[in-house]
Amino acid sequence: MKITILMDNPKSWYYQHAKKLVNELSKKNEVFLVHDINDITDGELAFFLSCEKIIKERVRKKNKHNLVVHSSSLPLGKGWSPLTWQILEGRNIIKNTLFEAVDKVDAGVIYMQNEMEFCGDELLEEIHLVQGESINKLVLEFVSLYPLVEGKKQTGKETFYPRRDISSSELDINKNIKDQFNLLRVVDNELYPAFFLYKGNKYIIKIYKD
Repeated sequence: MKITILMDNPKSWYYQHAKKLVNELSKKNEVFLVHDINDITDGELAFFLSCEKIIKERVRKKNKHNLVVHSSSLPLGKGWSPLTWQILEGRNIIKNTLFEAVDKVDAGVIYMQNEMEFCGDELLEEIHLVQGESINKLVLEFVSLYPLVEGKKQTGKETFYPRRDISSSELDINKNIKDQFNLLRVVDNELYPAFFLYKGNKYIIKIYKD
Protein backbone atom coordinates (compact mmCIF):
# COMPACT_ATOMS: atom_id res chain seq x y z
CA MET A 1 0.00 0.00 0.00
CA LYS A 2 0.92 3.62 -0.40
CA ILE A 3 0.86 5.24 3.03
CA THR A 4 1.49 8.87 3.94
CA ILE A 5 2.31 10.09 7.44
CA LEU A 6 1.83 13.81 7.98
CA MET A 7 3.57 15.64 10.82
CA ASP A 8 3.03 19.35 10.26
CA ASN A 9 5.47 20.21 13.06
CA PRO A 10 8.82 18.44 12.50
CA LYS A 11 10.02 19.85 15.84
CA SER A 12 7.39 17.84 17.69
CA TRP A 13 8.45 15.36 20.36
CA TYR A 14 6.80 12.67 18.24
CA TYR A 15 9.23 13.05 15.32
CA GLN A 16 11.65 10.34 16.50
CA HIS A 17 8.72 7.95 16.85
CA ALA A 18 7.43 8.87 13.39
CA LYS A 19 10.77 7.85 11.87
CA LYS A 20 10.58 4.48 13.66
CA LEU A 21 7.03 4.02 12.41
CA VAL A 22 8.07 4.75 8.84
CA ASN A 23 10.86 2.18 9.09
CA GLU A 24 8.45 -0.50 10.27
CA LEU A 25 5.74 0.28 7.75
CA SER A 26 8.26 0.48 4.89
CA LYS A 27 9.01 -3.24 5.21
CA LYS A 28 5.79 -4.05 3.35
CA ASN A 29 4.49 -0.70 2.08
CA GLU A 30 5.46 2.43 0.18
CA VAL A 31 5.62 5.05 2.93
CA PHE A 32 6.15 8.81 2.85
CA LEU A 33 6.77 11.09 5.84
CA VAL A 34 5.77 14.67 4.99
CA HIS A 35 5.50 17.92 6.93
CA ASP A 36 3.25 19.96 4.65
CA ILE A 37 -0.31 19.14 3.59
CA ASN A 38 0.61 20.14 0.04
CA ASP A 39 3.00 17.18 -0.09
CA ILE A 40 0.23 14.64 0.48
CA THR A 41 -0.39 12.64 -2.70
CA ASP A 42 -2.96 10.06 -3.78
CA GLY A 43 -2.77 6.79 -1.87
CA GLU A 44 -4.54 4.27 0.32
CA LEU A 45 -3.95 5.52 3.88
CA ALA A 46 -2.93 8.85 5.37
CA PHE A 47 -2.09 9.19 9.05
CA PHE A 48 -2.13 12.66 10.63
CA LEU A 49 0.04 12.26 13.72
CA SER A 50 0.97 15.05 16.12
CA CYS A 51 -0.61 17.53 13.71
CA GLU A 52 -1.58 21.02 14.77
CA LYS A 53 -3.84 21.90 11.82
CA ILE A 54 -7.26 20.64 10.80
CA ILE A 55 -7.02 18.77 7.50
CA LYS A 56 -9.59 19.99 4.96
CA GLU A 57 -11.74 17.66 2.87
CA ARG A 58 -9.93 18.55 -0.37
CA VAL A 59 -6.75 17.07 1.14
CA ARG A 60 -8.50 14.07 2.67
CA LYS A 61 -9.95 13.12 -0.72
CA LYS A 62 -6.48 12.09 -1.87
CA ASN A 63 -6.54 8.94 0.28
CA LYS A 64 -9.14 6.27 0.91
CA HIS A 65 -8.80 6.63 4.67
CA ASN A 66 -7.46 9.51 6.73
CA LEU A 67 -6.60 8.56 10.28
CA VAL A 68 -5.80 10.31 13.53
CA VAL A 69 -4.70 9.04 16.95
CA HIS A 70 -6.06 10.97 19.93
CA SER A 71 -4.97 10.18 23.49
CA SER A 72 -8.36 9.89 25.13
CA SER A 73 -11.34 7.55 25.13
CA LEU A 74 -13.43 9.42 22.56
CA PRO A 75 -15.93 10.98 22.64
CA LEU A 76 -14.56 11.93 26.06
CA GLY A 77 -11.60 14.28 26.09
CA LYS A 78 -11.80 15.88 22.67
CA GLY A 79 -9.72 18.97 22.00
CA TRP A 80 -6.24 19.96 23.10
CA SER A 81 -3.54 18.08 25.04
CA PRO A 82 -5.79 15.24 26.26
CA LEU A 83 -2.96 13.20 27.79
CA THR A 84 -1.70 16.17 29.79
CA TRP A 85 -5.16 17.02 31.10
CA GLN A 86 -5.79 13.44 32.19
CA ILE A 87 -2.48 13.21 34.03
CA LEU A 88 -3.41 16.43 35.82
CA GLU A 89 -6.68 14.73 36.77
CA GLY A 90 -4.63 11.96 38.40
CA ARG A 91 -5.25 9.24 35.81
CA ASN A 92 -2.62 6.53 35.28
CA ILE A 93 -4.46 4.44 32.67
CA ILE A 94 -5.21 6.44 29.53
CA LYS A 95 -6.51 5.30 26.15
CA ASN A 96 -5.40 6.12 22.63
CA THR A 97 -8.15 6.17 20.00
CA LEU A 98 -7.54 5.70 16.27
CA PHE A 99 -10.36 7.20 14.22
CA GLU A 100 -11.28 8.62 10.83
CA ALA A 101 -10.57 12.31 10.26
CA VAL A 102 -13.68 14.34 9.34
CA ASP A 103 -14.56 18.02 9.17
CA LYS A 104 -15.69 18.13 12.79
CA VAL A 105 -12.81 17.90 15.27
CA ASP A 106 -12.25 14.45 16.84
CA ALA A 107 -15.64 13.23 15.63
CA GLY A 108 -14.99 10.45 13.08
CA VAL A 109 -15.76 6.75 13.40
CA ILE A 110 -13.50 4.82 15.77
CA TYR A 111 -11.50 1.86 14.49
CA MET A 112 -9.53 0.73 17.52
CA GLN A 113 -8.07 1.74 20.87
CA ASN A 114 -5.23 0.74 23.17
CA GLU A 115 -4.16 1.69 26.67
CA MET A 116 -1.17 3.44 28.18
CA GLU A 117 -0.33 2.68 31.78
CA PHE A 118 1.75 5.01 33.94
CA CYS A 119 3.19 4.57 37.42
CA GLY A 120 2.61 8.19 38.38
CA ASP A 121 6.27 9.18 38.70
CA GLU A 122 7.14 9.70 35.01
CA LEU A 123 8.27 13.11 33.82
CA LEU A 124 7.41 14.53 30.39
CA GLU A 125 10.13 12.75 28.40
CA GLU A 126 9.12 9.40 29.88
CA ILE A 127 5.44 10.16 29.33
CA HIS A 128 6.11 10.93 25.67
CA LEU A 129 8.08 7.71 25.30
CA VAL A 130 5.11 5.64 26.44
CA GLN A 131 2.73 7.70 24.32
CA GLY A 132 4.86 7.49 21.18
CA GLU A 133 5.34 3.74 21.43
CA SER A 134 1.61 3.23 22.07
CA ILE A 135 0.62 5.38 19.09
CA ASN A 136 2.99 3.44 16.81
CA LYS A 137 1.65 0.12 18.08
CA LEU A 138 -1.91 1.20 17.31
CA VAL A 139 -1.03 2.34 13.78
CA LEU A 140 0.90 -0.85 13.03
CA GLU A 141 -1.99 -2.97 14.29
CA PHE A 142 -4.45 -1.11 12.09
CA VAL A 143 -2.26 -1.49 9.00
CA SER A 144 -1.70 -5.20 9.66
CA LEU A 145 -5.46 -5.81 9.85
CA TYR A 146 -6.50 -3.46 7.05
CA PRO A 147 -8.86 -3.63 5.21
CA LEU A 148 -10.58 -6.02 7.62
CA VAL A 149 -11.20 -3.25 10.15
CA GLU A 150 -14.66 -1.90 10.87
CA GLY A 151 -15.34 1.52 12.31
CA LYS A 152 -17.99 2.33 14.87
CA LYS A 153 -19.78 5.62 15.28
CA GLN A 154 -18.97 7.60 18.40
CA THR A 155 -21.73 7.45 21.00
CA GLY A 156 -22.31 8.89 24.44
CA LYS A 157 -21.48 12.16 26.10
CA GLU A 158 -18.65 14.20 24.60
CA THR A 159 -16.32 16.44 26.58
CA PHE A 160 -13.69 18.92 25.46
CA TYR A 161 -10.33 20.02 26.83
CA PRO A 162 -9.18 23.63 26.28
CA ARG A 163 -5.86 24.61 24.75
CA ARG A 164 -2.95 24.98 27.15
CA ASP A 165 -0.37 27.75 26.97
CA ILE A 166 2.68 28.96 28.89
CA SER A 167 0.51 30.25 31.74
CA SER A 168 -0.74 26.69 32.31
CA SER A 169 2.62 25.86 33.93
CA GLU A 170 2.13 28.25 36.85
CA LEU A 171 2.58 26.77 40.32
CA ASP A 172 0.59 27.93 43.35
CA ILE A 173 3.00 29.06 46.08
CA ASN A 174 0.33 28.31 48.68
CA LYS A 175 0.26 24.60 47.79
CA ASN A 176 2.91 21.99 48.53
CA ILE A 177 4.98 20.12 45.93
CA LYS A 178 3.10 16.85 46.42
CA ASP A 179 -0.21 18.46 45.56
CA GLN A 180 1.30 19.94 42.39
CA PHE A 181 3.52 17.05 41.34
CA ASN A 182 1.37 16.09 38.36
CA LEU A 183 1.77 19.61 37.00
CA LEU A 184 5.55 19.33 37.41
CA ARG A 185 5.42 16.02 35.53
CA VAL A 186 3.90 17.53 32.37
CA VAL A 187 5.86 20.78 32.05
CA ASP A 188 8.53 21.18 29.38
CA ASN A 189 11.71 22.56 30.93
CA GLU A 190 12.53 24.57 27.81
CA LEU A 191 9.28 25.38 26.01
CA TYR A 192 6.89 25.87 28.94
CA PRO A 193 8.74 25.44 32.26
CA ALA A 194 7.07 25.53 35.65
CA PHE A 195 7.10 28.93 37.35
CA PHE A 196 5.62 30.87 40.21
CA LEU A 197 5.05 34.56 40.91
CA TYR A 198 6.23 36.10 44.17
CA LYS A 199 6.66 39.74 45.24
CA GLY A 200 6.39 41.00 41.70
CA ASN A 201 8.92 38.55 40.31
CA LYS A 202 8.59 35.46 38.13
CA TYR A 203 10.69 32.46 39.17
CA ILE A 204 11.37 29.53 36.82
CA ILE A 205 11.60 25.96 38.12
CA LYS A 206 12.99 23.10 36.05
CA ILE A 207 12.54 19.47 37.07
CA TYR A 208 14.75 16.48 36.34
CA LYS A 209 14.81 12.91 37.64
CA ASP A 210 18.10 11.94 39.32
